[in-house]
Amino acid sequence: MKKFEILKKISDVGVVAVVRGNSIEEAINISKACIAGGITPIEVTYTNPMATEIIKELSKEENIVLGAGTVLDSETARVAIMAGARYIVSPGFDLDTAKLCNRYQVAYMPGCMTISEMINAMESGADIIKLFPGNAYGPSFIKSIKAPLPQINIMPTGGVSLENIDQWIKNGVIAVGVGGQLTNGTPEEIIETAKKFIEKVRLARG
Repeated sequence: MKKFEILKKISDVGVVAVVRGNSIEEAINISKACIAGGITPIEVTYTNPMATEIIKELSKEENIVLGAGTVLDSETARVAIMAGARYIVSPGFDLDTAKLCNRYQVAYMPGCMTISEMINAMESGADIIKLFPGNAYGPSFIKSIKAPLPQINIMPTGGVSLENIDQWIKNGVIAVGVGGQLTNGTPEEIIETAKKFIEKVRLARG
């Protein structure tokens, strides 16, 4: 799947499931439940020491938009890409990771907090800016960013919930990253929660 196709699928769905899990099996089951509920973009975080193995297993799944999260350096990014990740998400911006992702035409989503950081990341080829932590600002901050940078694609992570996702979407984000509120629970509960997030995005987009 080409980079532009990955970015379009993330934009179309509007939600990226941030998957951790305490084991390979748990992370895979969580991911499958999210996909069954309609959230196909899955971000496997490298806070899990088994992340590479999880990505390798999930890369066999159909209808998955698979990425790696909490990627701190280019070495980890390359390992994730070789394992099957099609986009890389970082809590902060790293130039070497940006260069590597550009080299392999893999989407890069670095975490930024200030306008200067966002401009620097965009100039280095970042496709989507991860606003992190989102709960430090709130949905209204998006309009403040997009006033001087109307062209920016923003994905907040942290602080996104069923109660406020509509405000994030209406204020102009391309997608949101959601962890615990989506991924905690039984597979059946995760499927239902995923469906609720998808419906909230649909209604917010009108």
